[in-house]
Amino acid sequence: MHKLKRFSEHFAIASSLLRWTVIVIPVAIVIGSATALFLWLLDAVTHMRWQYPWLLFLLPAAGVVIYFVYKKLGGNSERGNNLIMDEIHQPGGGVPRRMAPLVLFGTIVTHLFGGSAGREGTAVQMGGSISAMFGKWFNLQQQDMRILLTSGIAAGFGAVFGTPLAGAVFAMEVLAIGKLQYNALLPCVVAGIVADLSCTAWGIHHTPYKISFIGSTPSFFPQFFHIDLLLLLKITAAGVAFGLAAFLFAEMVHRLKYRLQQYIRIAWLVPVAGGLLIILLTYLAGTPDYLGLGVTANHPGAVTLVSSFNIGGAATFSWLWKLVFTAVTLSAGFKGGEVTPLFFIGATLGNTLAIWFGAPVDLFAALGFIAVFAGATNTPLACTIMGVELFGGQHILYFAVACFMAYFFSGHSGIYSAQRIAVPKIFDAHFSAETTLTQAFKRRKNFTSGFFKRNRQDEEKK
Repeated sequence: MHKLKRFSEHFAIASSLLRWTVIVIPVAIVIGSATALFLWLLDAVTHMRWQYPWLLFLLPAAGVVIYFVYKKLGGNSERGNNLIMDEIHQPGGGVPRRMAPLVLFGTIVTHLFGGSAGREGTAVQMGGSISAMFGKWFNLQQQDMRILLTSGIAAGFGAVFGTPLAGAVFAMEVLAIGKLQYNALLPCVVAGIVADLSCTAWGIHHTPYKISFIGSTPSFFPQFFHIDLLLLLKITAAGVAFGLAAFLFAEMVHRLKYRLQQYIRIAWLVPVAGGLLIILLTYLAGTPDYLGLGVTANHPGAVTLVSSFNIGGAATFSWLWKLVFTAVTLSAGFKGGEVTPLFFIGATLGNTLAIWFGAPVDLFAALGFIAVFAGATNTPLACTIMGVELFGGQHILYFAVACFMAYFFSGHSGIYSAQRIAVPKIFDAHFSAETTLTQAFKRRKNFTSGFFKRNRQDEEKK
């Protein structure tokens, strides 16, 4: 009888896994195909912008169009990735079907006219919207809908970057800091793999990256150490810098958005101001290199994500320029993701740090590529795996060190305000369990204000 119960348990597990595989495969195929369409359109409008540079001057008008389209048709779609996260944590009104076409339209328009944005947000939102649509068709219960939405994140992320395993872990890790949603493990893995295969089946190819640095056994105590300790110390220091850059980006996006809405009372003028500021920044920088994705460019000598893997491929402050361009674009209401700009920021910062530290440029560019992203999204495990999928597994220890340090030094901040804090990075009442990053930001702000207020009072007493 006992053996029969054991057998029935395993049979139930096998049935559940088979059920989820059958559910997820068609969803992932559609998400992968939608992502392929998105990437094709993105490449087309990027080349169009290169061909007609004057399109940049229409960016303010494009922002107004995006604003009114979302105001008229968007509803709660405006909340983007944060809406999907909230629906997974605590189901409410659901993820609307219109989110997918709206974010696709908004992102394509943003890139056509020169906004500095990414593509991850679009893919994830399309994945969430399509998953929600299938969930309603399948008449899934709330708990199953949560798992399917998580799988949609994995599918969109895995397909858009060609990193199916990282997409699966990202979807489980991004929902709550310090906690993995293992109940969605198999659906996320299946979704990431199937969506990636579906995307590439349409002829979409992802940008290849390569680290030429091999490394060597240190000359001192080789029998005890199989890694270069000096290089590891440099990477640890770089990881701190990557975390601080991630913190700066997340805080700047949130604060700038708040300030623009606070000082510009007419809402549709916010994207106008943002578009004008992007035009001004382009002239101040003296180059269009910080517009759009920034992965490649149409002129020699440009600073790009690809060029940052080479000596001289980035200027000292290329990372800061891209950070400002992207923060302005997203804060003003333009659409797209943050991740590819974060790749650019990290890779160019890594390039600069490598020159300062006398370290391998391509290795540090790769470390910055994944580590700034890890800090800004609080997903160090997913980003370590992404490093392996993109650059190979030889330097996985260095990937992990950079990502983990960036994770800690980005603090309780991030680009997703709906992200929960399941396990705080420090055990403090201001960052209690299940606090959202929005709440943590307010508590940190109040704590800081109170700290300086108490100091002033103490000084006055003296």
